[in-house]
Parts: sequence; C-alpha cells; structure tokens
Amino acid sequence: MKLFSNIQADLATYEGSWSSQGFWVMVVYRFGRWRYTIKNNIIRKPFSLLYRILYKFIQIITGIELPCEVPVGANFRIDHFGDIIISGYARFGDNCTLRNGVTIGLKNIEEKAAPHIGNNVNIGTGAKILGNITIGNNVDIGANAVVIETVPDNALAVGVPAKIILKKTGQKRD
Repeated sequence: MKLFSNIQADLATYEGSWSSQGFWVMVVYRFGRWRYTIKNNIIRKPFSLLYRILYKFIQIITGIELPCEVPVGANFRIDHFGDIIISGYARFGDNCTLRNGVTIGLKNIEEKAAPHIGNNVNIGTGAKILGNITIGNNVDIGANAVVIETVPDNALAVGVPAKIILKKTGQKRD
C-alpha cells in the first residue's frame, strides 16, 4: 500500500527516529491523504473522523499544523518542534526543510492563495512566507525573514521585509 511506503520513506527522511515530532505529523498527514483514496463515502466517513481527531491531537501535542490538503514532495522534513503553521493552499516540492516558528500562508484573508515552495528549499527558524508567491529551487530563507515576493532559483532571502540575494553573484536583487 502506498500509505505504508510513504510512511517508510518519511521514516528514512527522519533517519529512523520514531521519536521525532515531525515524523508524527507526517504519519497523520499521510493517513489524511490516504483516506481520500477510499471511493465509498460511507466507508471513508469513519476514517475522516479519525483523521480529524488525530490531526487536532497532533496539532496540540506538537504545535505543528500541516493539513492533508497540502501537496508535499519527497523528503519533506520538519526539523524542529512547534509553532509551525502551513496553509492548506500551500504547495511544496522535494527536499524541503522547515524549522520551528515558520508560517507559510495567506497574505490576506480575501486572497485564497499561499506560496508555492520549490525543490531543495531550506526555511529558517521564525520565517514567514506569505501570499501568492513562488519560492524557487535551491533557495535558503533566513531565520525570521518575512518573504512577501517571489524568490528566484538559487537565491537567499533574509531580513524584514526579505531582501533577495542571488547565491552565485552575492548581489542584491532590486
């Protein structure tokens, strides 16, 4: 079953550590995604109820909110415990790492669009990434950065509001 192979891959991402809170979140996330594969609505309803209970429990225990509606790529890693909020409208590529205090969400309530995060993105502690923007591939978001504009591939975003520095040249982008 795909559910178990995904959980096994997640466990490998967490280097076999069953005690990692990020891994616990991923197990509940995978279960939530899996329940949508059940075609019969009557059979799916108890699994949906169980998911909602597990989701709320894991949110309270870990301080991490990752709705199952968010598509995440391979090797998605929540490195540190607590205070992580991810909008159900966000999307993640492969090899993304989040640290504690990260918020990825809507810029304002009226606009139902959240960031699209590319591959190989490293998001530092306390970073806020907001709005209908794209974070390119091979990007580092600095600790406590507030990112409200698109970040190109191979860049670093630091500061409040975030300044974008291209990694190859080291020059700020205007």
